[in-house]
Parts: sequence; structure tokens; C-alpha cells
Amino acid sequence: MVSYSLSENAYIKIFFHAAKHPHLPVNGVLLGRQASDVVVIEDIIPLLHHWTSLSPMMEIGLDLAKGHAEAQEMTLVGYYQASERLDDTALAPVGERVAQKIRDQFNDAVAFVIDGDKLGTGDPALLSRIHHGINILVGQTDSPSRAITLVRDHNLHEKFGDFDDHLEDVTIDWLRNNACRVESSET
Repeated sequence: MVSYSLSENAYIKIFFHAAKHPHLPVNGVLLGRQASDVVVIEDIIPLLHHWTSLSPMMEIGLDLAKGHAEAQEMTLVGYYQASERLDDTALAPVGERVAQKIRDQFNDAVAFVIDGDKLGTGDPALLSRIHHGINILVGQTDSPSRAITLVRDHNLHEKFGDFDDHLEDVTIDWLRNNACRVESSET
């Protein structure tokens, strides 16, 4: 069975996306590589918080994200989403379709749903919705706590932008989000 290793940077970016829009659904894609039986998720690209249905904006965002991943010598390896409700951990129908589209290109693709009840607890807040019972390694053991600190004490999530934000202000670097990149504690 394949395992998934999520870099600290990727986890923190997912956390930032959910924290910036806690009252809205958010979604994005996971970028990485496969190393034998481990899918290494190195980065994420946040897609939407307004147009979260399968819309022309979603299609364009996915195409741009795929091109960016390829330019970085990575591939789309999965999808993530958060609901506007803390207790909603189901993969939305649009999430199922996007995850399947990614899986058509990458057999071991995964779909994560953010567990809103765990989001601020210091525990990893990701649930797999394609592969159940898989091993997910999240950055460092303190990555969830570090993400909370970066939001609460430094407001870095306010600098974070997704494709929707980019459509409203083209200066927002939604593909890289370098404005909120943090020094990794990973060794």
C-alpha cells in the first residue's frame, strides 16, 4: 500500500487557505512526486474560495496548476478541500470529479478533506477521502501547532492567495505564494 508524505510547507499552505476563508469552502491541488511506494507531496496550489463548483474558473485554474507543476518537474498528485461547516468532512461532488480527473493521470492520487473540528487543535487536520486507512506523514510532528502560531501570532494567512484572489488582483502570486513562505523546520 502506498504512503503519503506531506511536507511542512504544503501542510501550512493548506492551513493558511482554510484560515483565510473560514466561512467559505476552499479547494486546491497537491503537487509532488512518487518515490517507490511513497507519494511525496511537496507543495500545493490553492484554487478557489468563490467559484468552488466545476466551473470555467476551476478548469482554467487546474490547467494552469498542471502547467506550473510540470515546470517544477512535479505532477498533480491530489486534491484538497475544506467546507464552510466545521463538521462537514465529506468530499463534495466537485471534489470527487476533480480527484478522479487527477487520478486518471496519476493512479495513486489522493483527496484530503480538512477536518474543521481538528483545525485549531495542534493535531493534523487532514482526512483521506479516496484511500482509507492510508499512512499520512505530515511534515514535522509540530507542523500543525506551527501553522496555528503562524496564523494567530503572525497573520501570514492574510498574505496567502488563491486563483480567485489572483482574478481580483493579478499581482497575487497564487501559484507560489512566496509572500507567506516560511522557513521550514524540516531537516
